[in-house]
Amino acid sequence: MKVLVPVKRVVDYNVKVRVKADNSGVDIANVKMSMNPFCEIAVEEAVRLKEKGAATEIVAVSAGVTQCQETLRNAMAIGADRGILIETDAELQPLAVAKLLKAIVDKEQPQLVILGKQAIDDDSNQTGQMLAALLNWGQATFASKVEIEGGAAKVTCEVDGGLETVLIKLPAIITTDLRLNEPRYATLPNIMKAKKKQLDIVKPADLGVDVTPRLTTLKVEEPPKRKGGVKVADVAALIDKLKNEAKVI
Repeated sequence: MKVLVPVKRVVDYNVKVRVKADNSGVDIANVKMSMNPFCEIAVEEAVRLKEKGAATEIVAVSAGVTQCQETLRNAMAIGADRGILIETDAELQPLAVAKLLKAIVDKEQPQLVILGKQAIDDDSNQTGQMLAALLNWGQATFASKVEIEGGAAKVTCEVDGGLETVLIKLPAIITTDLRLNEPRYATLPNIMKAKKKQLDIVKPADLGVDVTPRLTTLKVEEPPKRKGGVKVADVAALIDKLKNEAKVI
Protein backbone atom coordinates (compact mmCIF):
# COMPACT_ATOMS: atom_id res chain seq x y z
CA MET A 1 0.00 0.00 0.00
CA LYS A 2 1.34 3.40 -1.02
CA VAL A 3 0.71 6.28 1.38
CA LEU A 4 0.82 9.92 0.31
CA VAL A 5 1.56 12.49 3.03
CA PRO A 6 1.21 16.21 2.23
CA VAL A 7 3.38 18.46 4.44
CA LYS A 8 3.40 22.24 4.80
CA ARG A 9 6.16 24.71 5.68
CA VAL A 10 4.96 27.20 8.29
CA VAL A 11 6.35 29.64 10.85
CA ASP A 12 7.70 27.59 13.75
CA TYR A 13 5.15 27.26 16.55
CA ASN A 14 7.65 28.66 19.09
CA VAL A 15 8.03 31.93 17.17
CA LYS A 16 6.00 34.99 18.10
CA VAL A 17 4.19 35.96 14.91
CA ARG A 18 4.42 39.62 13.90
CA VAL A 19 2.26 41.53 11.44
CA LYS A 20 3.90 43.60 8.70
CA ALA A 21 3.91 47.36 9.15
CA ASP A 22 1.55 47.85 6.19
CA ASN A 23 -0.90 45.21 7.56
CA SER A 24 -0.63 43.22 4.33
CA GLY A 25 0.27 39.96 6.03
CA VAL A 26 2.56 38.18 8.49
CA ASP A 27 6.26 39.03 8.51
CA ILE A 28 8.29 35.89 7.75
CA ALA A 29 11.62 37.59 6.91
CA ASN A 30 14.43 35.95 8.90
CA VAL A 31 11.88 33.91 10.83
CA LYS A 32 12.44 30.25 11.72
CA MET A 33 10.25 27.98 9.60
CA SER A 34 9.43 24.33 10.23
CA MET A 35 7.01 21.56 9.32
CA ASN A 36 3.42 22.11 10.41
CA PRO A 37 2.97 20.10 13.66
CA PHE A 38 -0.13 18.27 12.38
CA CYS A 39 1.83 17.30 9.24
CA GLU A 40 4.55 15.82 11.47
CA ILE A 41 1.87 13.68 13.11
CA ALA A 42 0.72 12.55 9.64
CA VAL A 43 4.26 11.55 8.63
CA GLU A 44 4.76 9.70 11.91
CA GLU A 45 1.51 7.77 11.44
CA ALA A 46 2.49 6.78 7.90
CA VAL A 47 5.88 5.56 9.16
CA ARG A 48 4.18 3.52 11.90
CA LEU A 49 1.89 1.92 9.32
CA LYS A 50 4.95 0.96 7.31
CA GLU A 51 6.66 -0.46 10.38
CA LYS A 52 3.56 -2.59 11.00
CA GLY A 53 3.71 -3.88 7.43
CA ALA A 54 0.48 -2.16 6.38
CA ALA A 55 2.26 0.32 4.06
CA THR A 56 5.01 -0.35 1.55
CA GLU A 57 5.95 3.16 0.38
CA ILE A 58 5.55 6.67 1.80
CA VAL A 59 5.60 9.65 -0.53
CA ALA A 60 5.81 13.13 1.02
CA VAL A 61 4.55 16.05 -1.05
CA SER A 62 4.70 19.78 -0.43
CA ALA A 63 3.59 22.85 -2.38
CA GLY A 64 5.26 26.24 -2.14
CA VAL A 65 8.60 27.99 -2.46
CA THR A 66 11.98 26.36 -3.06
CA GLN A 67 12.71 26.27 0.68
CA CYS A 68 9.95 23.66 1.07
CA GLN A 69 12.62 21.16 0.06
CA GLU A 70 13.91 21.42 3.64
CA THR A 71 10.47 20.39 4.93
CA LEU A 72 10.42 17.41 2.58
CA ARG A 73 13.94 16.39 3.64
CA ASN A 74 12.74 16.49 7.24
CA ALA A 75 9.80 14.24 6.33
CA MET A 76 12.22 11.84 4.63
CA ALA A 77 14.48 11.89 7.69
CA ILE A 78 11.50 10.82 9.80
CA GLY A 79 10.81 7.94 7.41
CA ALA A 80 9.26 8.98 4.09
CA ASP A 81 10.81 7.17 1.11
CA ARG A 82 10.80 10.04 -1.38
CA GLY A 83 9.46 13.53 -1.86
CA ILE A 84 7.67 15.67 -4.44
CA LEU A 85 7.80 19.47 -4.42
CA ILE A 86 5.18 21.45 -6.35
CA GLU A 87 7.27 24.59 -6.67
CA THR A 88 5.53 27.96 -6.91
CA ASP A 89 5.87 31.45 -5.44
CA ALA A 90 2.13 32.07 -5.73
CA GLU A 91 -0.11 32.36 -2.67
CA LEU A 92 -1.67 28.93 -2.24
CA GLN A 93 -5.16 28.75 -0.81
CA PRO A 94 -6.81 25.49 0.36
CA LEU A 95 -8.74 24.81 -2.86
CA ALA A 96 -5.63 25.31 -4.99
CA VAL A 97 -3.65 22.97 -2.72
CA ALA A 98 -6.43 20.36 -2.92
CA LYS A 99 -6.38 20.54 -6.73
CA LEU A 100 -2.59 20.17 -6.80
CA LEU A 101 -2.79 17.18 -4.47
CA LYS A 102 -5.51 15.61 -6.63
CA ALA A 103 -3.18 15.85 -9.63
CA ILE A 104 -0.42 14.15 -7.63
CA VAL A 105 -2.84 11.45 -6.44
CA ASP A 106 -3.95 10.80 -10.02
CA LYS A 107 -0.29 10.36 -10.96
CA GLU A 108 0.96 8.37 -7.95
CA GLN A 109 -2.20 6.29 -7.31
CA PRO A 110 -1.79 5.93 -3.51
CA GLN A 111 -4.26 3.86 -1.53
CA LEU A 112 -4.21 6.25 1.43
CA VAL A 113 -3.62 9.98 1.91
CA ILE A 114 -2.80 11.11 5.46
CA LEU A 115 -2.57 14.82 6.15
CA GLY A 116 -2.78 17.19 9.09
CA LYS A 117 -6.26 18.40 9.97
CA GLN A 118 -5.10 22.01 9.62
CA ALA A 119 -2.06 24.25 9.33
CA ILE A 120 -1.14 26.51 12.24
CA ASP A 121 -0.66 29.55 9.99
CA ASP A 122 -4.12 29.91 8.42
CA ASP A 123 -6.07 27.34 10.51
CA SER A 124 -8.35 26.71 7.53
CA ASN A 125 -9.05 22.99 8.13
CA GLN A 126 -10.26 22.65 4.53
CA THR A 127 -7.68 20.92 2.34
CA GLY A 128 -8.35 17.32 3.43
CA GLN A 129 -12.10 17.64 3.01
CA MET A 130 -11.76 19.40 -0.35
CA LEU A 131 -9.36 16.72 -1.61
CA ALA A 132 -11.79 13.96 -0.59
CA ALA A 133 -14.57 15.74 -2.49
CA LEU A 134 -12.44 16.21 -5.62
CA LEU A 135 -11.40 12.54 -5.59
CA ASN A 136 -14.82 11.27 -4.47
CA TRP A 137 -13.06 9.24 -1.78
CA GLY A 138 -14.22 8.40 1.72
CA GLN A 139 -12.75 10.50 4.51
CA ALA A 140 -12.14 10.28 8.25
CA THR A 141 -11.26 13.60 9.87
CA PHE A 142 -9.63 14.43 13.23
CA ALA A 143 -8.24 10.92 13.62
CA SER A 144 -6.91 9.88 17.04
CA LYS A 145 -6.37 6.19 16.11
CA VAL A 146 -5.89 4.44 12.76
CA GLU A 147 -5.98 0.71 12.03
CA ILE A 148 -5.73 -0.83 8.57
CA GLU A 149 -7.88 -3.92 8.16
CA GLY A 150 -7.64 -5.51 4.74
CA GLY A 151 -9.02 -3.09 2.20
CA ALA A 152 -10.42 -0.69 4.79
CA ALA A 153 -9.31 1.68 7.53
CA LYS A 154 -10.82 1.68 11.00
CA VAL A 155 -10.45 5.21 12.32
CA THR A 156 -11.32 6.68 15.71
CA CYS A 157 -12.25 10.34 15.22
CA GLU A 158 -12.43 13.21 17.70
CA VAL A 159 -15.92 14.73 17.64
CA ASP A 160 -17.66 17.33 19.80
CA GLY A 161 -19.39 14.67 21.89
CA GLY A 162 -16.32 12.47 22.42
CA LEU A 163 -15.07 9.75 20.05
CA GLU A 164 -16.58 8.24 16.92
CA THR A 165 -15.27 5.11 15.17
CA VAL A 166 -15.74 4.85 11.41
CA LEU A 167 -14.81 2.17 8.89
CA ILE A 168 -13.89 3.52 5.44
CA LYS A 169 -12.94 1.62 2.32
CA LEU A 170 -9.60 2.33 0.70
CA PRO A 171 -8.56 4.45 -1.09
CA ALA A 172 -9.39 7.13 1.46
CA ILE A 173 -8.40 10.42 3.08
CA ILE A 174 -7.47 10.68 6.76
CA THR A 175 -6.74 13.94 8.60
CA THR A 176 -4.78 13.73 11.84
CA ASP A 177 -5.63 15.16 15.24
CA LEU A 178 -3.21 16.06 18.01
CA ARG A 179 -3.74 12.86 20.02
CA LEU A 180 -3.01 10.42 17.18
CA ASN A 181 0.67 10.02 18.09
CA GLU A 182 3.83 11.78 19.21
CA PRO A 183 6.24 12.33 16.28
CA ARG A 184 9.74 10.95 16.67
CA TYR A 185 12.87 13.07 16.38
CA ALA A 186 14.86 12.63 13.20
CA THR A 187 18.24 11.06 14.05
CA LEU A 188 21.47 12.36 12.53
CA PRO A 189 22.06 9.19 10.44
CA ASN A 190 18.52 9.45 9.03
CA ILE A 191 19.02 13.16 8.30
CA MET A 192 22.13 12.28 6.30
CA LYS A 193 20.29 9.46 4.48
CA ALA A 194 17.43 11.83 3.64
CA LYS A 195 19.81 14.02 1.64
CA LYS A 196 20.28 11.16 -0.83
CA LYS A 197 16.60 10.24 -1.19
CA GLN A 198 14.72 11.09 -4.38
CA LEU A 199 13.06 14.50 -4.49
CA ASP A 200 11.18 15.44 -7.66
CA ILE A 201 10.23 19.03 -8.49
CA VAL A 202 7.23 19.94 -10.63
CA LYS A 203 5.34 23.16 -11.39
CA PRO A 204 1.59 23.72 -11.06
CA ALA A 205 1.47 24.23 -14.85
CA ASP A 206 2.98 20.75 -15.32
CA LEU A 207 0.00 19.37 -13.41
CA GLY A 208 -2.50 21.49 -15.35
CA VAL A 209 -3.68 23.32 -12.23
CA ASP A 210 -4.51 27.02 -11.99
CA VAL A 211 -3.48 28.24 -8.52
CA THR A 212 -4.71 31.83 -8.91
CA PRO A 213 -6.07 32.96 -5.51
CA ARG A 214 -9.86 33.21 -5.29
CA LEU A 215 -9.86 35.13 -2.02
CA THR A 216 -8.24 38.49 -1.27
CA THR A 217 -6.79 39.43 2.09
CA LEU A 218 -7.80 43.00 2.82
CA LYS A 219 -5.98 43.55 6.09
CA VAL A 220 -4.13 41.64 8.78
CA GLU A 221 -4.14 42.96 12.34
CA GLU A 222 -2.74 41.77 15.65
CA PRO A 223 -5.36 40.94 18.30
CA PRO A 224 -6.05 43.80 20.71
CA LYS A 225 -3.90 43.82 23.83
CA ARG A 226 -5.59 42.42 26.88
CA LYS A 227 -6.69 45.02 29.38
CA GLY A 228 -6.20 44.68 33.11
CA GLY A 229 -9.07 43.48 35.26
CA VAL A 230 -10.97 45.60 37.77
CA LYS A 231 -12.61 44.85 41.10
CA VAL A 232 -16.26 45.69 41.65
CA ALA A 233 -17.99 46.48 44.90
CA ASP A 234 -20.98 44.20 44.50
CA VAL A 235 -23.08 42.11 42.10
CA ALA A 236 -25.06 45.13 40.95
CA ALA A 237 -21.86 46.87 39.82
CA LEU A 238 -20.73 43.71 38.04
CA ILE A 239 -24.00 43.42 36.14
CA ASP A 240 -23.83 47.10 35.23
CA LYS A 241 -20.35 46.70 33.74
CA LEU A 242 -21.27 43.53 31.86
CA LYS A 243 -24.31 45.27 30.40
CA ASN A 244 -22.99 48.75 29.65
CA GLU A 245 -19.24 48.32 29.16
CA ALA A 246 -18.65 44.75 27.99
CA LYS A 247 -22.12 44.58 26.40
CA VAL A 248 -22.31 40.82 26.84
CA ILE A 249 -25.72 40.78 28.53
